[in-house]
Amino acid sequence: MYDQISSNKHRTWILLGAFLVLLWGLAFLIGKAVGQPGILFFIGVFSIGYALISYFVGDKMALAVNGCKQIEKKDDPRLWRTIENLSITDGLPMPKVYIMQDPSPNAFATGRDPNHSAVCATTGLLQIMDDTELQGVIAHELGHVKNLDIRVNTLAFALVGVISMIADFFLRFAFWGGEDNDNKQLAVLALVAAIIAPIAASLLQLAISRRREYLADATGALTTRYPDGLASALSKIEQTGSALRKQNTSTAHMFFANPLKGHGITNLFSTHPPIEARIKALREMKL
Repeated sequence: MYDQISSNKHRTWILLGAFLVLLWGLAFLIGKAVGQPGILFFIGVFSIGYALISYFVGDKMALAVNGCKQIEKKDDPRLWRTIENLSITDGLPMPKVYIMQDPSPNAFATGRDPNHSAVCATTGLLQIMDDTELQGVIAHELGHVKNLDIRVNTLAFALVGVISMIADFFLRFAFWGGEDNDNKQLAVLALVAAIIAPIAASLLQLAISRRREYLADATGALTTRYPDGLASALSKIEQTGSALRKQNTSTAHMFFANPLKGHGITNLFSTHPPIEARIKALREMKL
């Protein structure tokens, strides 16, 4: 179990390193081709500023767009006690508790740090999970809070934004004013990079999201000391389906299981690992 946690953290940093290499390479090529590196700097500053705004208000936006309703202990004592007990076990402050009216079994956590965190469960999750399975799901979500996954995902989104904006700038420049470039080969290379880089950046971001799901699984299993509870919850979700009635791609990566319809085409473009792979990893864990 500890090996899985360490491995997932290590792979996340490798993916973030690849992100930075991709960003630097794209900026270098386009800066050379355009000869105006100052514009790229301002685009980067704007994108990072936008990411910081999202970082501080993203939790409120995620809760609002998914129609989550904040509750108190008297509204759902079972969910409240489960979150409270596991928070104490993890040494975390008690997060705000929300419920989302949706028959699909799912949940998500948000918040920029443990002191500003929230956990939301769907009504479908509360209906079909027994206490051990619910503990596994909530421990997974608190694992995201404990591992500061919101910060990691915000950084990944910021890098995607920077890369996409730089690429978009160069494509517009090439279309409107790039005909007089003296180095045609460099200009073509930069043009190809501007087309491919945003796609590569999105794939890296999705890979990071999947890696953090494995990490949260391992962290949650370590908290409960019972990986089978989480594995059983995943098995139920695999049978019933996790797609929400209200689809929202901007928050899909936050959920316990993929909340989008039609996500089985390829794992490469999914925000979550295959459920069967997550179950397999949990079954193989040893305390």
